Amino acid sequence: MALPSSRLLLLGVTAAAWGAVGAALVSQFHFDMQPCPWCTLQRLIFLVIGLLTAIAALLPTGGVRKALAWLATLMAACGVAAALWQHKVAALDTMGCAQTLADKILSKLGLFDLAPDVFAPTASCAEASVDLLGVPYALWSLALFALLGLTTTTLALRRHG
Repeated sequence: MALPSSRLLLLGVTAAAWGAVGAALVSQFHFDMQPCPWCTLQRLIFLVIGLLTAIAALLPTGGVRKALAWLATLMAACGVAAALWQHKVAALDTMGCAQTLADKILSKLGLFDLAPDVFAPTASCAEASVDLLGVPYALWSLALFALLGLTTTTLALRRHG
């Protein structure tokens, strides 16, 4: 059985990463599951992973494509760290999680003003700690970041295309 092409896998990573943001927005606006700062930071990371892999998919095989795959892997590792922090630390903070590293990053990038519907946190981390099918949302996010990171690492290590 032939392995999927690198381009197809890159496009799959793009779709999964951007689909995660779409699912988060549906959860927010249709099911009233409001995001915390760590939630919105993870949205940004998913969008960046999708952008990197979309650009890589458009390029011919070679060094630049591999470099973009490695950057996507690095971003996925950042996403794993953010999801872990949200689950293990921030979600347990009953006093809220305002002015955390997540807030500072999004604020410095101007994303609260640029796209408030996507990036403005509207809940504390404790309030945003909800389950989907009995599993905390942050762990779903962590699992997807890990899967995307494994996929982009595999692509970066491939000898051809």
